[in-house]
Amino acid sequence: MLSYILRRVFQSVIVLLVVGLVAFSMFRFVGDPIDNMLGQERTQADIDRLRSDLGLDQPFVVQYAKFLRGAVQGNFGVSYRQGRPVSTIIAERAPATLELAAVSGFLAITLGIGLGVFTAIRRQGFAANAIMTVSLIGVSLPTFLIGILLIYIFSVELDLLPSFGRGETVRIGGWSTGFLTASGLKALILPAITLGLYQMTLIMRLVRSEMLEVLRADYVRFARARGLSDRVVNFRHALKNTLVPVITVTGLQLGSIIAFAIITETVFQWPGVGLLFINAIQFVDIPVMAAYLMLISVMFVSINLIVDLLYYAIDPRLRIDGRTT
Repeated sequence: MLSYILRRVFQSVIVLLVVGLVAFSMFRFVGDPIDNMLGQERTQADIDRLRSDLGLDQPFVVQYAKFLRGAVQGNFGVSYRQGRPVSTIIAERAPATLELAAVSGFLAITLGIGLGVFTAIRRQGFAANAIMTVSLIGVSLPTFLIGILLIYIFSVELDLLPSFGRGETVRIGGWSTGFLTASGLKALILPAITLGLYQMTLIMRLVRSEMLEVLRADYVRFARARGLSDRVVNFRHALKNTLVPVITVTGLQLGSIIAFAIITETVFQWPGVGLLFINAIQFVDIPVMAAYLMLISVMFVSINLIVDLLYYAIDPRLRIDGRTT
């Protein structure tokens, strides 16, 4: 077990270094931040001085090494646009994105697993077929179009829910939350549905497919032959074995919710780190872009590591293989 964890941690560190290197290399082709920081009356001396102050005149390897050294310490530099520490800016925006991702992930997992099991058990019923037909919307339509449709229906036509913003928030220590206000909860509904719909339909169809395969297994038939009730067979035997391969995909989808919140935050003008990243691209704010991509990479790698460890703990075949290798 310990050797497996150490091996996965080592692989995760290598992935983070490679992702950081690739992302940092791409920033060289985004544009020159000096153009957005100095006015039209700038001189070459002003350009050279600012470039030297920002360290942009140093070799790429030196810039990347300084960035990694600061990132390990939680220091991502100063935003070129706002002139404030990047870590402070991200800390202000992170609660909005994390709350949105948490609600979306909860909806995706609970509804995805529940509807997946229902459509597998009642696969010949009208309700199951209707759910599977409607689920095609979440799989086929792009996220931004789903968000626009929800805004048109519930904000423009019905005037029930807000179309943008986060609503009123309450600050608890260093965390600002919208869970404790009515406007904050209402503002969260449409973005959460938009962000979690694709993941929910994906999890639902995966659970249904795995559940149908498990229900045809010999040990399930043997359990029915022993006279066990359908509830025991479906939820104690079939569902437990269904969730083993689903864990991996579900974990990756949770990382995708955080990473792809950019589109949802842009559509609903949600004040999270995704919208911050879009604005940073427009102004070539390299420290903010680098910090965002590194944090997303850390989240993806961490979630993937946790999923691997859970898979190792749940599936006895991996533990047996680990002892024999």
